[in-house]
Formats: sequence, structure tokens, C-alpha cells
Amino acid sequence: MIRPTIPVLTLSAAATLGLFCAPRAAVRPSAAAPAAQRLDANQPVIRFVKDPEPAPPLDTKDIFGHPVTKDNWAGKVVMVNFWATWCPPCRYEIPELLQLKQEYGDKLEIVGISEDDDGPDGVIKFVLAKNMDYPIVMATREIVRSYGGVPALPTTFLINTEGRVVTKHSGLYPKDAYDQEIRALLGMPIYARVETFVDSGQLFFEKCRERHRIAGSELQGTDCGSEEDRAAATELRELHLRVRSDAFAVPRE
Repeated sequence: MIRPTIPVLTLSAAATLGLFCAPRAAVRPSAAAPAAQRLDANQPVIRFVKDPEPAPPLDTKDIFGHPVTKDNWAGKVVMVNFWATWCPPCRYEIPELLQLKQEYGDKLEIVGISEDDDGPDGVIKFVLAKNMDYPIVMATREIVRSYGGVPALPTTFLINTEGRVVTKHSGLYPKDAYDQEIRALLGMPIYARVETFVDSGQLFFEKCRERHRIAGSELQGTDCGSEEDRAAATELRELHLRVRSDAFAVPRE
């Protein structure tokens, strides 16, 4: 399957922020190298934060009035997915999220946080048309703030079975990469190498800004995270704003 042209920017940015997958043909170790070393050279890399923080509290109702709470997350991997119906990359990844939910069943929980401004009615119509069978919650200022600010859509936070946020992906992210991360968190066999990193603002921009007492909007003036992280986030923010502008408006389905 060939991905549409519009998500190309988000794919490159997501690679910067998340999992780097080296093509198997890209590295050619010598024939004398041990088999374990040859395998390692071709493995993708999963990056989880070291000493992850507990997921922010969530106690609300979904668009159909059903309760949504962290109490139901115990022992599950959870994907908290910030999205909107008007966001083309968000719409593109929905079938893949549904496939992941089907594959992992009750071992995986997905919670969609809709950032649509027009209220739940349009979101309900969209959700029913797309057969989205996971809970959808309307975003509030408190929810967005609790996750440290969400500068671009889609943005997905991955939470381990102990309820701690281990990584975040902004923009489109490959289903196969999500699959490897979920399997790793469930203790299942994976074809990947797991590395850890210290969160210097890659996961929670707001918390980093608070540490440095930086004033301003979502991304302006922040020195949080690496230079690559900031560049990718800026690209995603610009795409987000362009899609929402009148000139680039996408008709609602």
C-alpha cells in the first residue's frame, strides 16, 4: 500500500521522534561476523523513556456518555491518541488503529481524544461511519494540559501495563512499529532492540517549559528536547495550522 502524499512530512517527523527502522539491505556485515551481530545490525530500534512517569489522570465520559477512566487500564497497553476528524493523517491511521485493537483484544486499550471544535455531534457521526469501536473523548483544556500540550495531530502517547507513559509519537507512525512496541510492553517476542532515553521534553513539553520557566505558546521559545525533536515538532505544528486554514480546509465526511 502506498501512503498518500500529504502525510509524507508527518512520516519523516515521526521517524525523528520515534522508532528508527533500518532497511534489512542497508547494512551488509561481513560473512565472518557472528550471526547474533549480523541480526543486531539489521534490527529496528524501539526507544522507551527511562523511569517513565504515571499517565495523567483521566476520569470523564466518552461521546456516547460511557465512563472512561484509568481504572480500566490495569495490565493493558494503552494508546492515548489525540486526533480530529478534519485531520487527513488522523483519518488515514484509523483503520490501522482498529486493526491493532482487533489483533490484541483486551490486552490493548485505545482512547481517542478528539480536538474537533464543533462539539460531539459531528464526531459521533464520523465515529459511527468509520466503525470506530474504541472510546472517543472530546478534548478539554485540562486533558491537553495534563499531557504536556499537544502541538500537532495526530499525537499518540503509549502507556505500559503499569500505567506509565513510555513514549510519544507525533504524526503518522507505521503500524508495524506500533506492533513491535506493543509486543515489547506485553513481554512478547519482538524483532527489535530496546533502548531507553531520559525525557528532556520529548514526551511532555509543558513540564520541560515549567522547569525552565519558559513563557510563550506551544513551541515558541522552548529549548526542550533535542534539536531534531524541536525541528520535527515545528514541522508538524506548521502542517497542523495549514490544514486548519481556510485555504487548505478539507471537507468533512
